[in-house]
Amino acid sequence: MKKQTFLENVIIITGASSGIGRHLALRFAEQGAWLALAARNAEQLEEVSKQCQQRGGKAIIIPTDVAEQSQCKNLIERTIEKYGRIDTLINNAGFGIASRFDELHDLKIFEQIIQVNFFGSVYCTHYALPYIKETNGRLVGISSLRGKFPSATADGYGASKHAMAEFFESLRNELFNTGVSVTIIYPAWVSTGISSRNFRADGTPTGEISIHEKGAMSVETCTQLIIKAVATRKREVIMTLEGKLGLWLYLIAPKIANQILRKKTG
Repeated sequence: MKKQTFLENVIIITGASSGIGRHLALRFAEQGAWLALAARNAEQLEEVSKQCQQRGGKAIIIPTDVAEQSQCKNLIERTIEKYGRIDTLINNAGFGIASRFDELHDLKIFEQIIQVNFFGSVYCTHYALPYIKETNGRLVGISSLRGKFPSATADGYGASKHAMAEFFESLRNELFNTGVSVTIIYPAWVSTGISSRNFRADGTPTGEISIHEKGAMSVETCTQLIIKAVATRKREVIMTLEGKLGLWLYLIAPKIANQILRKKTG
């Protein structure tokens, strides 16, 4: 990857206040990117922005709830107002649920995860796309291995990531020969603390790191893989060997694959 790939590249990152989004912002800043950082927590965004500027990038913060279409529109408009163009949109904002479907008291949280994880990407992409076409830019969706094959729990997270992946796969076909690339990232568990922020059936955070996250891929490694893929405009990245083997097994022996999934969850 050329060191200058993202020099003065105008990059919008949603979910930039923590986890993968925060680390992406810092790494892009080190390459001299011009960043628009979006998330709900303005205080955390401000701290990320300061760190980005210390690393040589430019950064503005635009507090945004991607579940709200009007706020996504504002995110794009504010970015254009500041920088005059958009080169890269990284749809990273999202959250998870630690609950079985049959444990949900109502569907409010199920609807919310679809709204944030799926429609948040749709809204931001809709308003950014005309500008990204002008720059032959990059669209990026941070999905999940749950966007490739099912889990043992129908918690809504996988459904949102499947929908997100299909949307970007289809959009890639729609944008063929426009100069716009579409990259979909399929991480497995990454050590970001996300499992402690996942919601229980009653809507409260778990407050605990899942056993699946302990010993998972480091956020630094995950970020490096994402940036390399975005720089080279790769179609997709399935991050772990286990994930690749799982997909292969699910294709040829779905019954066995589902048995393994149920056993791991249990």
